Formats: sequence, C-alpha cells, structure tokens
Amino acid sequence: MTNFDNEALRAKYNPEGSQLRRDQMELLRMLRVVTDICDAHGIQWWLSSGTLLGAARHEGFIPWDDDLDIVLLKKDCRRLERLLERLDNEEYVYHSMRTDVDYVNTFGKFRRREGRITTTNPTTKRRCDYYKWGGIGFDIFAIEKTNYFAARAAAVIYNNLQHTTSYIRRGWLRKPLIRLVQGLCFGIVNPILRLVGLINPRKEYHYTLGTGWARHTFFIEDALPLTTARFEGMELPVPRDVDAYLTNVYGDWRKLPTDEQIRKCIHCKEYIEEIYGKDDK
Repeated sequence: MTNFDNEALRAKYNPEGSQLRRDQMELLRMLRVVTDICDAHGIQWWLSSGTLLGAARHEGFIPWDDDLDIVLLKKDCRRLERLLERLDNEEYVYHSMRTDVDYVNTFGKFRRREGRITTTNPTTKRRCDYYKWGGIGFDIFAIEKTNYFAARAAAVIYNNLQHTTSYIRRGWLRKPLIRLVQGLCFGIVNPILRLVGLINPRKEYHYTLGTGWARHTFFIEDALPLTTARFEGMELPVPRDVDAYLTNVYGDWRKLPTDEQIRKCIHCKEYIEEIYGKDDK
C-alpha cells in the first residue's frame, strides 16, 4: 500500500509531453529492442535498482528517474554483450569499454547514437565529453557470486585509479593509461579479490568486480524463479521476492524521499531546468 498521490507526482515531475517523460518512453522502446534479443536467445534478465523500485512503488518509472536498469547473471550478460556488440542498428549502440576506450564503466549501456546528455556532475561530465556516443541509454549490469568486501575493494581501487585519467585531455596519453589501469585491475587485482570473494557463507551475489554499489546484494533464492510486475503497462521480469531486495538496498522503500532528496537525484541539467526552472541552482 502507498500513502502518496502517484498522479500528482507525475504531474509535477514527468507530465506527458515533458522532455523527461519523452525520454522515459524512449528508454522503454530501447528496452524492447534488447528484450526481443534476449527472448530470441533464451537469455534471462530482470529489472533492478531504481527501475525495480519504480515497478513496485509506481508501476512504472519513478516520476523523477531518468534511468533504467536491468541485471543478468554474469554468464548471460556475456552472451548478451556479444549479441549487442554485433547489432547493426542505425539508432542504437551498445556502449562498453570494448566499443569505446574512453567508456571506463565495467557495465554496459545501450544508448542512442545521437544526442548528448548534459550532466551537472563535473567528474561525469568530464568523462562523457570524451565518449564516442552520448545519447540517452539504460544500464545493463552483470552480477557474480562474491562477498561485499571483494565487491567494495575492487570498485574503490578501479574507480580511484581511473578517476585520474579523466583529467588527461590528450587522447594519445589518456587512452593507453585507461587500458593500463584496466589491465592492472582486471588482470591482477580482481583475480586476487575473486579468491577473497570465495569466503561467502551467505552465498551473496554482487555487481561484477569493479562496478561499485557493493551494498546492492543479490541472493539467487530471492531472485529465481523470476516473476513479473507491472511497468508502464507492460509485464516485465522481476525477482521472485521483490521486497527482500528493495528492503536490503533502500530500507523502507515504500516511503517517498523529500523534495530536497529528489532534487539531488536528478543529474541531467535539462530535466532540472524543466522541473525546477532555469534559475534553479
């Protein structure tokens, strides 16, 4: 049960015709492209993070959310990545560290080729300025069996090392250093941390090493077999026990954040100006 007016939230944050609402609907169309590929090849995926929260609490996008997240087991994600990297599509592209050296995230993003997202986060903006593609897109995460310490340590090491490369403007120097960091982390650090991750009495799963968000803990018995939930008029796959995952990550997930907290969650300049006005600081 919810104690808020969902229609009022939509009217405030993502009314029909707004840029945010149009982009949310575009993300949904993009998801259909990926889900058709998954269905054709027997690849299992489900909604995760804020998208799963939106499905459980709003039966669709969180009204102020400009993202969409899906998750797969690591072996399934590798299959999907290979298919998406070979996808010949004029509108969309799979953006990953294999398709763009300057994209350093360990998770991939299925995005529009055209356009350029304007973020208010200076570090993210600096990195995005180097990207081959900058259109809207959604995140495709893989999870692997490991413990919290390994997931956290791998992310801290990788992200801190890669952070320094974002300040290097000259590509001839920046790109080799990006690959050097990846070689060090994926070839040396992560294999060691995977051994540490074997100490895993709770049989936890986390996003693949180096991704971050280590507090997002997955348990296979809570996720599988999958069920479905209503999302923007569609029935999409979700974990068997949605409440267990959302409570673990968000606590009292049924409670809405304050308007100030919502404002901090919105990182795209265009959406902030649309919701709060161009004079908002």
